[in-house]
Amino acid sequence: MQRKIYDEDHEAFREVVKEFVRRYATNEKREQWERDGEVDRATMLAAGEQGLIGLSVPEEFGGAGMIQDYRFRAIVNEEVIGAGHGSLAGALGIQDDLAVPYIVHMGTQAQKEKWLPGMATGEVLGALAMTDPGAGSDLRGVTTNAKKVDGGYILNGAKTFISSGKTADIVVTFVKTGEGNRPDAFSLVIVENGMEGFEHGKKLSKMGFHGWDTAELSFTDVFIPEENLIGGVEGHGFVQLMKNLPLERMSIGVSAAAAAEAAYKWTLDYTKERMAFGQPIAGFQNTRFRLADMATTVDVMWTYVDRAMELYAESKLTAEEAAQVKFWTTEREWEVLDQGVQLHGGYGYITEYPIARAFLDARVHRIYGGTNEVMRELVSRQLIGK
Repeated sequence: MQRKIYDEDHEAFREVVKEFVRRYATNEKREQWERDGEVDRATMLAAGEQGLIGLSVPEEFGGAGMIQDYRFRAIVNEEVIGAGHGSLAGALGIQDDLAVPYIVHMGTQAQKEKWLPGMATGEVLGALAMTDPGAGSDLRGVTTNAKKVDGGYILNGAKTFISSGKTADIVVTFVKTGEGNRPDAFSLVIVENGMEGFEHGKKLSKMGFHGWDTAELSFTDVFIPEENLIGGVEGHGFVQLMKNLPLERMSIGVSAAAAAEAAYKWTLDYTKERMAFGQPIAGFQNTRFRLADMATTVDVMWTYVDRAMELYAESKLTAEEAAQVKFWTTEREWEVLDQGVQLHGGYGYITEYPIARAFLDARVHRIYGGTNEVMRELVSRQLIGK
């Protein structure tokens, strides 16, 4: 089904992304990222040089100025994921969907001037640290705390499951600055590499996304200057997270649709070439029916996600709608990928094939950004007015 969301500028940008993938996202590079457990800095700098990151950074700070137009980011995801490089897509997404927006939309002028130019070029890599070891998706259960002192805060605690946590230069960190668990008891602060008492812990060994680092972070009496408080106002952290979560969850939906489309295409090609009982397996009715299901699911996913991007561009995408996009698309992604693995037969279980790697990568989509169970809870509360 033909999509109507892109114009000539977007398609011209797509060619830039394709060229970047050809030059910098080779299979040899992917294997290196998987060995190292992270995307190398040179590739991130090349992405910045080619204009693939910093898309929402205002032009005055060296970015593309696409503050609400997510379509360019969607194209990056489509092409990078479609080429079988989920880890690279993840690393680029952490920069542009999780770290940059907090400074673009909520940072002070001084914070924008200090960090956005480097974030647009890839010289400064960011991460977002929300999850405490004992809190999971329960943000009000966070105990990592920042106590007010003269000139700033003293930060203590730990974070886990932090994407790009090992490679990030700055970490937007959700901390407790007040008593109780009211929304105004929390703030966002920027923790910088080199701050005394800030430690990047070990890289976590994951089921998927082997070329994209995920780490633990620890904070022991880390002094955070007042100017590193996002927005310069204490007690706004919970509200700031709620403002950006629709973007984060929509971005997961885009990634899910891109992965499902890639899986369908890989499977279609494989079934046309793979022979069994004297004919291509695409010749069997069961295979044709499964391919028809996959193609239709992908079309519906993109129709839904494209509408979400339109609403986001109009600043009309609600938290509940973004939650719906996140849980529904990731459930459908899993179905498509599972069917793709099945139709690949034994080769679908071999990680030399992109379908196997994408299958492993996709599992976390139903967990991060808020588990799908939490997403359903948010949506249901809105439905019944609770």
